[in-house]
Amino acid sequence: MMKHYCITGGIGSGKSYVCTMMKHHGIVVYDCDSAAKRLMVTSPEIRERLTALIGKDAYMPDGRLNKPLIAGFLLVSEANKKAINAIVHPVVMRDFLDSGIQWMECAILYEAHLEKFADLVVAVTAPHEVRVKRIMQRDGISMDMAEEWINKQVPQEIVQSRADYVIENDGVKPLAPQIDFVLEKISEY
Repeated sequence: MMKHYCITGGIGSGKSYVCTMMKHHGIVVYDCDSAAKRLMVTSPEIRERLTALIGKDAYMPDGRLNKPLIAGFLLVSEANKKAINAIVHPVVMRDFLDSGIQWMECAILYEAHLEKFADLVVAVTAPHEVRVKRIMQRDGISMDMAEEWINKQVPQEIVQSRADYVIENDGVKPLAPQIDFVLEKISEY
C-alpha cells in the first residue's frame, strides 16, 4: 500500500519553496490549493453542491467560479466557510489519493482535519517576523494585513508540535541538508 506524506506550514513559512526544492529529488508534490481551485470549476459534484448551497449564481454563465460571490459567502460566517470546506475538501482528498502521487502540500492540513490522509507530516516553519516580511513582499500588503492572515491560521507552534519532522526555513539555516535528512528518515520508514 502506498504511503502518503504531507508538507504543511503556515502562510509565509516557505512550504511551497521547500516543495520546489523537493522536485530536485524527483519528488512530485500535489498542491492541494491549486487542486481545490481546479476542482471547484471542473468537478460536477462540487458544482452541484456549491450551487445548491449558494445559488445558481455561484458560477458565471461561461462556467467560471463567481469568485466575488463565493468570497462574500465565505466571509459572512465561520459556518459558511465550514459548509464550503465540507464540499471541497473531500473531493480534493479523493483526487489526491487517486493521483498516484505520494506527497501533498496542504496549508490547512490541521484546520481541515486532513492529517488522517497522511502517514507522515513535515512542517515548514519560519520566525514570525520572517513570515510577515515574506507575505508583505509576495502579496504587496500591509504589515497589519499580513499579521491578520497569520493569526487566522493554526499557530505555528501547534503545527510544529503535531508534525513528524520540521524544516526550519528562516532564510539562514540551509534547507538542502534539512530536506535530505527528512527524505533519508522517510526512506527508512
